[in-house]
Amino acid sequence: MKASPKSSTPRKKSAAAPTKKKTARAQKKPSLSGRAAVIQRIKQDLLNQRESLLKEAEETLGSLPSELNFPDMGDQATAEADRNFMLRLRDRERLLLKKIEETIERIEGGPYGICEECGNEIGIKRLEARPVTTLCIDCKTRQEEEERIAEGG
Repeated sequence: MKASPKSSTPRKKSAAAPTKKKTARAQKKPSLSGRAAVIQRIKQDLLNQRESLLKEAEETLGSLPSELNFPDMGDQATAEADRNFMLRLRDRERLLLKKIEETIERIEGGPYGICEECGNEIGIKRLEARPVTTLCIDCKTRQEEEERIAEGG
């Protein structure tokens, strides 16, 4: 009877195994750079925010009464104050919507993430925190200091 050929020495791995791994990596779809991926995520967030703002504005305008007529003057004053408050909120949202639209255009057509003042890249953390910004942190800080000085503060 022959003994089965079991060897106590480990076998060497074939040279083909590492080649397969390299080939598999080479066939992967190339990913976007980290900055480009973050910018695409920011764009999607802005598109979602735009959709939400438009929906809210439509609902608000549909729910606002055209005329406020209450028998009690106090009730009418309160209702008018509430209505004016809602309209001011919608006006602020309209301005934000405009900034969002401009930002989406810059992302799609360029230049997005470049400071309008100095031409340097705006930090990715700043873009994530304030996607509609057009100024880097240094230029924004300088602008705020100049505004504070101009106001006499």
